[in-house]
Amino acid sequence: MGEKLWIRNGKVVLPGSVEQADIFVENGRIARIGRSGASGAGGDVTTIDAEGAYVLPGLVDIHCDAIEKETEPRPNTLFPMEMAFLQFERKLAGHGITTMYHSLSLGVGLSLRGEHLVSEMIGTIRRLSAQRSMIRHRVHLRYEVSHLTGFPLAERLIREGQIDYLSLMDHAPGQGQYRRPGAFHRYVMKNQGVDAEECERIVEELQSRRALIDWDNLRQLTGLARQHGIAVASHDDDTPDQVDRSMALGASISEFPLNLETAAYASGQGMKICVGAPNIVRGGSHDKNLTAMEAVRAGVAGIVCSDYHPASLLQSLFGMYADGIPLHQAVRMASLEPATALGQAASAGSIEPGKLADLLVVRTIGAVPVVTDTIVEGTIVSQTRDFRM
Repeated sequence: MGEKLWIRNGKVVLPGSVEQADIFVENGRIARIGRSGASGAGGDVTTIDAEGAYVLPGLVDIHCDAIEKETEPRPNTLFPMEMAFLQFERKLAGHGITTMYHSLSLGVGLSLRGEHLVSEMIGTIRRLSAQRSMIRHRVHLRYEVSHLTGFPLAERLIREGQIDYLSLMDHAPGQGQYRRPGAFHRYVMKNQGVDAEECERIVEELQSRRALIDWDNLRQLTGLARQHGIAVASHDDDTPDQVDRSMALGASISEFPLNLETAAYASGQGMKICVGAPNIVRGGSHDKNLTAMEAVRAGVAGIVCSDYHPASLLQSLFGMYADGIPLHQAVRMASLEPATALGQAASAGSIEPGKLADLLVVRTIGAVPVVTDTIVEGTIVSQTRDFRM
C-alpha cells in the first residue's frame, strides 16, 4: 500500500472520455492523472509503460456463478473448496475482474445449491479473502423463493453481514426462462445429472413448495437486507407486471429481463438493468431470450456482468466498442455503473483522483482484449508478458 506506481503513456478510460495520460498511484489510491511525468514523485516508483495500451478501471462483476463450476465441474464431482477458490481467483485477476460478487444459489437442495455447501462456500470465501487476497471478494446470495427451508439461513446470513448482494429467483416450469414446455425439465436433468423420473419428482416437490411461499415473510427478508445496506435484485423478469411485483419486494436491479418491453419498463421505473456478457460476445441468448445488444442499443441496459463466463466480461466491452458504443460508455457498464448500483462508487468503479487504484492495462490481439497488468488498491497482483518464438 505504501509503494508508488506510475502507469505511463496509456489511453486512459475515464468516466466520460478516453484520454492519453499518465496515472500516479500512491498509498493504494489514484493520486494524479495527467502528463506531468514521474518527476517530483519522490522515492522509488514502479513504472508500467502502457504506450499503445488502454488503461481501464478494474471490472466490478455483480453476477457470476462460475465458482460453482470451478468447485463442481461435472455433476456430483466436487473438488476441495479452498483449491477451487484460490485457483479461480487467479483466473479472475487475469480477466481484469478486481471486485467479484460470487453468485451462490440457495436453491433446489441439490449439489452446491444446498444449504450446507452454500454455507461452507461462503465461509471459505470470507476466511481466505480475509487472510490474503488478489482481488476484492464479495458474496451475492441468489435466494430461490420456493426453497422454504433455506429462509432461516438467508435471514441469518444477512444479519451476520455475510452477504453483500441479494437476488430473488423463482425458477419453475412455465415461467421466466423456463416458460417453454420442457425447458425446466431439460435444465434439471442436464445440470443435476438426474433421470426423467427423478426430475419429475423434483418438479412435483417444487410446485408444492411454491404454493406455500409466504410473500409477506419474503418482503420482510428484503427489507432486512436493505436495512443492512444490501441491494436487492430480481431475476428473469418477463412482464411489466412481474417488474411491479419485484419492485414491491424492494428490488432496484433487474437481472436478465427476458424481453425488451420488460427491460424498457423496468428501466423507466428506475431499476438498473443487468445483461450478460456471454450474450453480447455470442451475439444472442443461449435460451433464445432478449439479445443483450438490443437492450444496450435501446439505452435501457446499464450494467453488464459475466453471468457464468468471466472471460466474456472484458471481451463484451470491446465488442460493444466495435459495434459503435463509445468505449468509455461500454466500460462504465462493468465498472462505475455496477459499483454505483451496489453502493461502492465512492471508492471504486472509475479512474478518478482519490479513488482506490483498481486498474487494468489492456492490449488487443486482433479483436481480443488481453489484460497484461492487474492492479488492486495500488498493488500489481497479476502481470503477464508475451515472448516470440
